[in-house]
Amino acid sequence: MSTLSLALTDSATMLRRNLLHIRRYPSMTVILVGMPIVILLLFVYVFGGTLGAGLPSGGGRAAYLDYVTPAIMLMAAAAAAQGTAIAVAMDKTEGIFTRFRTMAIARVSVLTGHVLGSVLQSVLAMAALLGVSVLLGFRPAASALDWLGLLGLLTVSAFALTWLTVAMGLSAKTVEVASNSPMFLMILPFLSSGFVPVESMPAGLGWFAEYQPFTPIIETVRGLLAGDPDGSTALLALGWCAAIALVGYLWARALYRRDPS
Repeated sequence: MSTLSLALTDSATMLRRNLLHIRRYPSMTVILVGMPIVILLLFVYVFGGTLGAGLPSGGGRAAYLDYVTPAIMLMAAAAAAQGTAIAVAMDKTEGIFTRFRTMAIARVSVLTGHVLGSVLQSVLAMAALLGVSVLLGFRPAASALDWLGLLGLLTVSAFALTWLTVAMGLSAKTVEVASNSPMFLMILPFLSSGFVPVESMPAGLGWFAEYQPFTPIIETVRGLLAGDPDGSTALLALGWCAAIALVGYLWARALYRRDPS
């Protein structure tokens, strides 16, 4: 078998390992799926009437449901990625990675298994959230091509965030540190156009919200769901995802290749 074939086979084995962990601890999946839904209900039914009235199009609670759903979908992906940082840190501190280094397996497969398992969890959580949003009255106007683009963008976003948190998990000295270091990924959607328009923010915060990575991703998701995506925003979103994924991958690879101390 070629090196690529061995890497793919070993990655599939590591993915199966992580899927077995997910099956054995269903409470984690329930939390990953349930918490974004709770946040959606909170913002729509507690704050939605007031915040929806402040949108440029007005519309109250129903309009705010359409507006906020993309942001909470990205928060679901960030939450799943945070869990991956914890899982990677546990494998590191418990000596699992040291054991894998002594085995005849592709090194990249160990981290790839974590990433692929997390991406599947992320997509599941985002799909569940979108389903609940539809039950609450959200009516996407996306075409078949828009839905395909939406799936691709959400998958790429989850992939990028997960590689970044894998690196954070490897760099953490303890599991506790690994659980806290990706918290900023949960905060950034609040400091974007996800919950209120950028135009309504103070000047400094508005500038940050406009130029941080979550804003173009959320705006692209919003446009795809509305059936009116903006090409330039989509390219910017994909550029951010590619940059985050590349930084996370190179950082994680460098840390994993380092001899254990």
